[in-house]
Amino acid sequence: MRLDKFLKVSRLIKRRTVANEACSAGRVLVNGKAAKAGTNVKPGDRIDIQFGNRETTVEVVSVAETVKKDEAADLYKFL
Repeated sequence: MRLDKFLKVSRLIKRRTVANEACSAGRVLVNGKAAKAGTNVKPGDRIDIQFGNRETTVEVVSVAETVKKDEAADLYKFL
């Protein structure tokens, strides 16, 4: 699954266009490397997202095309 779509589906970032812009600006790292929006994400990957002066680190637990709002947090775990 594309990184920008995963960020949106998991609700780490509210909109896919915002996720795409964050990736383009270099504020998203996958496994320690700067990632483009089209980077493939799979279970076990580590994603670092920088929001202003706050940084969030999560590990991908599972990948799903669609999820209900209540189940979005099951796709990742905070590190």
